Amino acid sequence: MKSYDIALLPGDGIGPEVTAEAVKAVEAAGARHGFKVRWIEYPFGAAHYNRTGETFPDSALGEMGLCDAMLLGAVGDPSVKPGILERGILLKLRFHFDQYVNLRPARSYAGVPCPVPLPDGVRIDSVVVRENTEDFYMGIGAAAQKDGLDLPFEAERGLYKLTGRLSVNFTPDCAAALQIGALTRPGIERVTRYAFELAKKRGEKEVVLASKANAVPFLYGFLDEETRRAAKEYPDIALKIQNVDALCYHLARNPAAYGVILCPNLFGDIVSDLLSGLTGGLGLGAGGNIGDRLSMFEPVHGSAPDIAGTGKANPLAAILCAAMMLDRIGESAGARSIEAAVASCLEEDGAGGEKPVELGGRASCRSVGDSVARRIE
Repeated sequence: MKSYDIALLPGDGIGPEVTAEAVKAVEAAGARHGFKVRWIEYPFGAAHYNRTGETFPDSALGEMGLCDAMLLGAVGDPSVKPGILERGILLKLRFHFDQYVNLRPARSYAGVPCPVPLPDGVRIDSVVVRENTEDFYMGIGAAAQKDGLDLPFEAERGLYKLTGRLSVNFTPDCAAALQIGALTRPGIERVTRYAFELAKKRGEKEVVLASKANAVPFLYGFLDEETRRAAKEYPDIALKIQNVDALCYHLARNPAAYGVILCPNLFGDIVSDLLSGLTGGLGLGAGGNIGDRLSMFEPVHGSAPDIAGTGKANPLAAILCAAMMLDRIGESAGARSIEAAVASCLEEDGAGGEKPVELGGRASCRSVGDSVARRIE
């Protein structure tokens, strides 16, 4: 029997509740398909930070690097200033392990109403391939009340180290802020190849790039040129470049028309949430941070501290993350079993049974997880 070491970081808010149900689904899939998982749990999050002042020690990075994958619940709590945990845990993990793709599938399910009417038999089956290390998420910026800005550049990625300095003054003097976005040829190349390989695997003939070169010509004009260049490696798959505002307009009107959508970091964050809203809500939104080393899987939803401990959390996004994780480590049969169980649960519950509270039902987080596990077994 194959065995895997999986790092588990339940995190904050509803994170421990939904990851417990994801673990349950993985265990059921392992029992059915002949593999087992050793879970290595880490305590990092708001409670740990408030108790110790520590966000995420470097020693844990080395330990996690020996694991086959990582499952994360959620990070963030009102007791901690926004940005501390997100930068100190999420971004630290993404950048250290060079997780350059943020993969966010969006599927519609029978029994889950779509706010946009779809023709009979038509379903949404899209996936956002979001570049995960560059663009305006570089973490380079500053704000000042007066006397201009002296902005140091310092960022390290798996591909390069960026250093420099920018000094600016405003006349008349005023409070101001700058946030720097950066894109590089190797960064664009590798995420483009990932998107086109995924389109090939899905049997699709087109990849849509979300851009905005008409308004941000230096950054996104460069993105368009470099994506076109990298896409030439795939002559059988067309590249369609669409302004992100027009893309959102068309997604809201005809979401089933899209398959693989390639996005820079900022646009990918927005477009994937739009697709989550079209396919049932953030409680169904799974996400994977993919790299050539450790990959990390986390629901799109946040920690939702307002419903933590009430049983109202929807665990299906975390369970679908677990399916993505199994697919990544080579247990594709287990992944398909989890996905089929989720689809069956939603279809049957949508016909009159109990659904997650988020979808208008009465089922608790634990009972939804139990329902999925029974179907897997």
